[in-house]
Amino acid sequence: MIAGSDVTGEAADGLAAKPGTVTLDTATSVEAYGGVKAKSAPEAAVSMGGSFFETLTSSDFYKNTKVRDISGSFRWAPFLALQNSDSFLTMLLLLSKYRMKSLPVVDLGEAKIDNIITQSAVVHMLAECVGLHWFEDWGMKKLPELGLPLMRPNKVVKVSEEEPVLKAFQLMRKRRIGGVPVVDESGNKAIANLTIRDVQYLLTAPEIYKDYRSITAKDFVTTVKKYLEKHQDASPMLMNVITCNRDDTIKDIILKLDAEKRQRIYVVDKEENLEGVITLRDIISRLVHEPHGYFGDFFDGVVPLPQNSRV
Repeated sequence: MIAGSDVTGEAADGLAAKPGTVTLDTATSVEAYGGVKAKSAPEAAVSMGGSFFETLTSSDFYKNTKVRDISGSFRWAPFLALQNSDSFLTMLLLLSKYRMKSLPVVDLGEAKIDNIITQSAVVHMLAECVGLHWFEDWGMKKLPELGLPLMRPNKVVKVSEEEPVLKAFQLMRKRRIGGVPVVDESGNKAIANLTIRDVQYLLTAPEIYKDYRSITAKDFVTTVKKYLEKHQDASPMLMNVITCNRDDTIKDIILKLDAEKRQRIYVVDKEENLEGVITLRDIISRLVHEPHGYFGDFFDGVVPLPQNSRV
């Protein structure tokens, strides 16, 4: 467990740019679709008989929208960053409790970004610590000893294979999570994993976007796999769901996630029934404890989340 001394709110201000927002001209944004108001962009593309992605990239909306219009939808606009002088504890807290998936490391003097630290990079670092005394002592703990998985089986967010795939992406947005398992008709066995990144295939795969409102999660996964194989694209979608059981150690989980380059692993029982999920953030959170007042009042002004927040 990593802890540290308190820091003042003033010191914490140096961690990142100040939270901010961008006000968008809604009418202009809608009209920028080239007059398409009654139909969504995918519907418009289908009715025009062309590729949705081609239609999007040729639209005024695509050409005129600026980065600043998008950055305003993030919780800590323009971004939350680290400096080289910040502590390891600060980094781990931001990547776990404060739900950041990645953190740019900035050089304020040179006004540049030196590097980007991700949750995956931290878990890879842990995997590289195999053999070290402190890691072996902690890593041999079984999941229940560390309070994992964090969520009870009946609370796991999932989508049935016969439900519309749009429901999966809506659940991710509503519950602020990066992925959900697709379960079979019994509702107990995970047959696939969908992540927020997979929404791209609703836009780029012609076989999918024409039926984007009705295509089921099962058919979406099958169609995307065929699309990826046809285009010889590497993707986790082509791989099986990775699982573990409650008797596994945290070391086992770290090594498996790092080797597979995945963001989550599903906990199952002996009959392969879904019992929980463990994410990279869950693992990092087991390493750290936030001392009282560590960030001062830095985060007080951004709670609760803005309605249009993406983080």
